[in-house]
Order: sequence, then C-alpha cells, then structure tokens
Amino acid sequence: MTKRAHTAQYPDVQPELPPRSRGVIGLFEENCTVCMLCARECPDWCIYIDSHKETVPAATPGGRERSRNVLDRFAIDFSLCMYCGICIEVCPFDALFWSPEFEYAETDIHELTHERDKLREWMWTVPAPPALDPAAEEPKEIAAARKAVEKAEAAAAAEAAAAEAAATQPPTTPEADA
Repeated sequence: MTKRAHTAQYPDVQPELPPRSRGVIGLFEENCTVCMLCARECPDWCIYIDSHKETVPAATPGGRERSRNVLDRFAIDFSLCMYCGICIEVCPFDALFWSPEFEYAETDIHELTHERDKLREWMWTVPAPPALDPAAEEPKEIAAARKAVEKAEAAAAAEAAAAEAAATQPPTTPEADA
C-alpha cells in the first residue's frame, strides 16, 4: 500500500521469474534409463513412455551379452499435468528438470502433448543450480574421492622419490665392500 503500482508490459518485457519457478518439465534424454518411475508415480498419468530392449555385445571376450532399454517415446500431456513435480523428485538419474519456460499455449488441447524433442529444447533453459554454501560440510562422496586421489598422489610421489634416490646413489661393487 505504501508503494506505487507497477504495471508489467508483459509481451514486450519478459518478467523476472524466481530462480525455482515451475514452468514446464525439461528432459535430459542421456540420463533417462527408461525405468518408468516417473510414469508410475505420476498421479495424473500424463507421462507416456515407450521403449525397446537392445542387446549390447560383451565388453570382454568370453563375457555375456547385456540388454539395455532404449527410449523410443517420452511425452508429457501438459493438458493433464498438475505441475506437482513428483516425476522430477522420483527420477533417480536426474533426467527431468523444471524449466522456467511458461509460454507454450496452444489453440488446440491435443497439441499440449509435447514429445521428447520439445522437452529436450526446454532442458537448455533450465538454470544452473545455486552455489553451495561455503560453510557447508563437504559431501561424503567428494571427501572419499579426494582422500583416494591424495593417497594415490602420495604413493606416486614416494615411489618417484625412491626411484630418484636409487638413481643418484653410486653403484656398489663387490671390491669396494671388501
């Protein structure tokens, strides 16, 4: 009440959205393993996934062939979606993200089902995650990896020092020992 009203000239000037605004769902296809968790957990059943299995040859001679799921279709019907974000939360491989895009209105309701190509386009509009708190504790995974690297570097340095010491030491002869 104490400030003057400000009218946003929307089509000409884009609004500044909060960093965690929910627009549409973007798909990072490389991370999708077709586990179907997002489609199963969706309360509106608005996610459609089709896939097939491919056989991957053995990595080593004598090994066995593996099979993996290949994504054929990933679509979200935004006319049914209630933007709850459950699909994003349950994705164990970080394949789904909130994009701040909100201008996807259509004149026909059937055109609100967006396939994986469109969902991939929206993935590139997802903002980077906020920086970590500098006073926060380092994640256990990173700490363990850092310890392993430091241990390997220390072992390599000790081995190099031992090799250098052996190379600079004069050779001993049996006559000198007698």
